[in-house]
Amino acid sequence: MISIRKAAERGEFRLDGLVSYHTFSFGDYHDPEHMGFRALRVINDDTLVGGFGFPTHPHRNMEIVTYVTEGALEHKDSMGNAEQIRAGELQRMTAGRGVAHSEYNASKTATAKLLQIWLEPERSGLPPGYEQKMIANGAESGLTLAVAKGGGDEILDINQDAKIYVGKITNAETVSLPLEKSRYGWIQLIEGQLTLDGVTLNAGDGAALSEVANPELLANSNAHFLFFDLA
Repeated sequence: MISIRKAAERGEFRLDGLVSYHTFSFGDYHDPEHMGFRALRVINDDTLVGGFGFPTHPHRNMEIVTYVTEGALEHKDSMGNAEQIRAGELQRMTAGRGVAHSEYNASKTATAKLLQIWLEPERSGLPPGYEQKMIANGAESGLTLAVAKGGGDEILDINQDAKIYVGKITNAETVSLPLEKSRYGWIQLIEGQLTLDGVTLNAGDGAALSEVANPELLANSNAHFLFFDLA
């Protein structure tokens, strides 16, 4: 089964230098039909003007993955991390028992774009943690595993039975997604246009997959996307 979440149907939030589109319910946006998908709880598509950001604020019991697609973010947290996350890098922060952090566009003039992703952890009360890595090989073509339970040299660790792949395929290229029929998938298209088993996805669209084995994606233009493999 394939269920499409169209970009235009997402929640929209605008404030000063922020434009954010919410795939699932978040903040003041509440949609009982879209509260998350399996362990995936939040996908926020954020655009920050130069100098804009989020002052220090707390989180608990959530696995937070940030993927910067344009520009860079300045990150500081209560664990003592002070890092810059550049385009093509992912950050994983385990909020666990509690953590506070701030995020700001690292540039005073250039736009920054990112996906803010939350997944529910496998259990509550985990110790806070932090990792940051550039995508292996820049995800130049095909799928690159970027986040998985247990991690690895080029893979961020996550406290959940989930995998996140970064996909980049060129016009007319196809890729088969590594999804078992017993598991669930989510595709979030960042740029371009894809055809998924005959269904067209445009930038900002999402697709939930269930009882589908190794679905095939066809790029109708150069395409950039995330693929989630979920229990």
